[in-house]
Amino acid sequence: MDGRRRGIAWIAMCLLGMSAGVYGAAPVADADRLRTGFAWQIALEHAGFSPGLVDGKIGPRTALSTREFQRAHGLPVTGKLDDATSAQLALPAVVTATYTITDEDQQVVTGTPKDWNEKAAMHYLGYASLIEVVGEKYHTSRKCIEGLNPGVNMDRLKVGDSLTVPAVDEPTDLGRLARLEINLVEKTIRGYDKSNQEIALFYCSIAKDVSKRPTGSARVVVVTPNPAYSFDPKMWPDVHDVTHKLLIPPGPRNPVGMCWVGLSLPGYGIHGTPAPEMIGKTGSHGCFRLTNWDAVRLGRITTPGIPVKFINPGSDVAAADAPVAAVVTKSDAAAAPAASSGSIKNVPWDQLLMGAMATTQPSEHVAVGDAR
Repeated sequence: MDGRRRGIAWIAMCLLGMSAGVYGAAPVADADRLRTGFAWQIALEHAGFSPGLVDGKIGPRTALSTREFQRAHGLPVTGKLDDATSAQLALPAVVTATYTITDEDQQVVTGTPKDWNEKAAMHYLGYASLIEVVGEKYHTSRKCIEGLNPGVNMDRLKVGDSLTVPAVDEPTDLGRLARLEINLVEKTIRGYDKSNQEIALFYCSIAKDVSKRPTGSARVVVVTPNPAYSFDPKMWPDVHDVTHKLLIPPGPRNPVGMCWVGLSLPGYGIHGTPAPEMIGKTGSHGCFRLTNWDAVRLGRITTPGIPVKFINPGSDVAAADAPVAAVVTKSDAAAAPAASSGSIKNVPWDQLLMGAMATTQPSEHVAVGDAR
């Protein structure tokens, strides 16, 4: 058997193992379904319409992203992977890849203390484990990677180990956004270009407290990669062992993740998260959380000054287009054009992570307010 056939057979066995080990149904049928699911989600994400986690499981998020893709491309809006949609998406033939853990991956594993004082004492807030590094690199969950690698102990991974992962690729260049629309019912963020064409869709978490969910409009004031976070104990009544403000260092497990898109509402922003699998499932203090990979992609295509519209039926909480206050510093506002002009555009994910780790001083751009 030649190398190509061995590779195809190995991928098929991995998918069979995943279907039998994770879903517990008929292996062959599940393998076909999962292969299609991976191809569908990978293609949607590549096109700018995030399915959430890339795990091969087709649910409401993948269906909604498919409808938005279909609407944006003038296709019948079915939410299904019909022939016309498959052709427009150009589904990939290869849906899994092999990734070998590197020394650089190990360097970004720092542990993630729960105590805020201990977090503030760190230089960089990296991952708790290598499985977290791999999951975030390939936009998926631990459960998915476990299913693709039956029998592998994810708590004992080391440099040199190889894993089967979803074959996510570098996303297509979407161009620059002209406006954003945040739907608090769907928990989605849509991006539109200057011709009012929808070119991006992301899933988000919103404020747990209904009174903190804004309506009306705002604007983007700053885009900051690798932000530090200013922890104010006054905003965290459930934290009792912090007596003064703390500066939490950058890193993927920083409370605001790998990118901060500050809004003109005091204390509000769109940002990454230390818990990607919880997007849309848990509430924030008021901000809009994305997975780190979606936050970074949004940051790459967002320019300070663009308008943001909130869609929040039934709310009487007005979000005035107020001047920036506590959300960013004056140096942030002054540096906004430079921060948005490509500081994270076309920067590979690995380099962005290592860039955060290499930061010896906290970024000038310090997000404050929400993070949970």
